[in-house]
Amino acid sequence: MTFSIVARDASGSTPEWGVAVASKFLAVGNVVPWARAGVGAVATQALANLAYGSGGLELLAQGHDASATAATLTQGDDEREHRQLGIVDASGKAVTYTGSECMDWAGGRTGDGYCCQGNILTGPDVVDAMADTFESTQGEFAARLLAALQAGDQAGGDRRGRQSAAIFIVREGGGYGGGSDKAVDLRVDDHLDPVPELHRLFSLHRLYFPRPEDLEYVEIDAATAGELRNLLSRLGYDAGPGTEGYEGHLKRSLFQYVGTENLEERWTESTEVEVGVLEHLRAKARD
Repeated sequence: MTFSIVARDASGSTPEWGVAVASKFLAVGNVVPWARAGVGAVATQALANLAYGSGGLELLAQGHDASATAATLTQGDDEREHRQLGIVDASGKAVTYTGSECMDWAGGRTGDGYCCQGNILTGPDVVDAMADTFESTQGEFAARLLAALQAGDQAGGDRRGRQSAAIFIVREGGGYGGGSDKAVDLRVDDHLDPVPELHRLFSLHRLYFPRPEDLEYVEIDAATAGELRNLLSRLGYDAGPGTEGYEGHLKRSLFQYVGTENLEERWTESTEVEVGVLEHLRAKARD
């Protein structure tokens, strides 16, 4: 009752593993996606066995590759013919498994660093659309996963309808403030059109939790300081007099604005302002 993509991306400085999934099932993100930085990612679905998620990651962490992990998980499971599974290991090897009793249409496809799988789909073109789109899409890993999920949805997706979607990505130190490995963890639990809603949430995620390499800073010269002071004053902040430099009222009020708007991942103590903060401030002052 689900379609998903499990993948690894090693194109950047820090490898990432992730799962994107959609289903006619309440809160699919609470069941299907599992991942651990430096270890791999797992999707467990159909008559989902949640032990495939935690157990699969443990086997991968012990050094088993994707194929050996899938074999071990399914061998000892009397209900394996009703299960579906996708695994990508630490090195990017991928395997997909579909039990013979999964409801039609059910199946999967693997490629370099990814696997796609689904059950109760409108047809095999759903999985093919996901795989082809993932391979042809350039750019950020999360955007590629979401593009693949959208392609599967537009190709027909779950033949029973739509209800929920999720994306889960891990990379070392990728979480808020670098304090966890959860780089992206977004869920749409119950929605008439969950995949577009997941895209909307991800656009907000990009604003509040940018990747460090996506940040861009500009020096706060006299002109920029004047603009910041004007914008902050219009929003009710005490930005100080124009004769005062950046250090002082202006910096304090900008810091307060950044904290109020949850933009602290874009804050810097230097005499610079991050472009996303400046653009957000301009938009707020126009409203």
